[in-house]
Amino acid sequence: MDYRKKTVVASVAGLTLEGMDIMFISFAMTMIISEFNIDFATGGLISSVTNIGMLLGGIIFGILADKYGRVKIFTYTILLFAIGTALTGLATNIEQVYIYRFIAGLGAGGEYGIGMALVAEAWPKNKQGRASSYVSVGAQYGVILAALLSAVILPTLGWRALFFVGVVPVIFAFLVRKNLEESPEWLAAQKNKKIDKQHEKGKLAQLFDTPRTSVTTISLIVMATVQIAGYNGLMIWLPSMLQQSQGLSVSSSALWTISTAVGMIIGMLTFGRFMDRFGAKRAFGIFLLASACAVFLYSYATGSVAILIGGAIVGFFSNGMFAGYGALISSFYPVQIRSTATNTIFNFGRAIGGFSPIFVGYILQSYDMTVAMIYLAALYCISFIVMLTLKKGSNEDLQTS
Repeated sequence: MDYRKKTVVASVAGLTLEGMDIMFISFAMTMIISEFNIDFATGGLISSVTNIGMLLGGIIFGILADKYGRVKIFTYTILLFAIGTALTGLATNIEQVYIYRFIAGLGAGGEYGIGMALVAEAWPKNKQGRASSYVSVGAQYGVILAALLSAVILPTLGWRALFFVGVVPVIFAFLVRKNLEESPEWLAAQKNKKIDKQHEKGKLAQLFDTPRTSVTTISLIVMATVQIAGYNGLMIWLPSMLQQSQGLSVSSSALWTISTAVGMIIGMLTFGRFMDRFGAKRAFGIFLLASACAVFLYSYATGSVAILIGGAIVGFFSNGMFAGYGALISSFYPVQIRSTATNTIFNFGRAIGGFSPIFVGYILQSYDMTVAMIYLAALYCISFIVMLTLKKGSNEDLQTS
């Protein structure tokens, strides 16, 4: 296996384990709430604490990866979130669950951007989109893996045993450290780095180094926020919306979830190749506008066939774009701050976009499904407008035309 394939395999596996870890909470939530005798709001804080950990971990480990190397810090992030996941199974109260989920979030938040930076630095510019899409699909593999493990472990061994599976990534971290060499581009940058004013500045400060860089960073944060907000709003609330508006059974809504997930995976793989062929602006522009239209029109879908096909189409466009964010963000920043930029920007999007389900829930309580879908469609329109502000600066890596 050549170096390019190794970076993809390592990053896919890392994101798969991260996706699996995050979904464990969803499947185990009912048991956790019951054992610790807490309400749903208190249980919901588990995800919020995890997101805060991801944001902080993304910033810290992004900076460390830019300074000390991708592979070394990538390994540490995997170890940290594995330890946090396994410790969750030992929690004796909800406060300990919060602490251990925060630890797991630190590692998970750091892993994403470092893996994307490794891939971006290993693959040529005209193939970064598809390479990024291969990695992004890993999160969906994690969802499937979590569902299968939960179905087997929860009924027989309980929720604690599910989190003990978190020791598995320790083995993966060892294999990564042993078989994956450091990024040649990062090594070259370290060897040739000259001490100048730019390098004397803090890594985070360089994300806002000039007015153009500041606009780019803020625009990318907005786009990442919309991506996460749209995904969370759709996947958390749409099954319930369809059960109420269309009278779907729980089993039918589960079938919808599978249909939508399949659409998402196909969308990711398609988007990566589309981005490589036509450029980032055209790819994101088409998918953002198509997402807005698909989400809005979906509120008028009736009948089981239309709902299943429509769900796959919505998933194809709305989450297909997820495949391009690693390549998109990485291409705007030099190697010296690439991990910091990718982790900081995307995890800010995670932290802010994570509140979307609360807002969608308020809309559903006060209005109806149509208004909720208009809100989600409007988000994609906002992201489209913001995307238009992205322009080439001194970095010519991104195909924006």
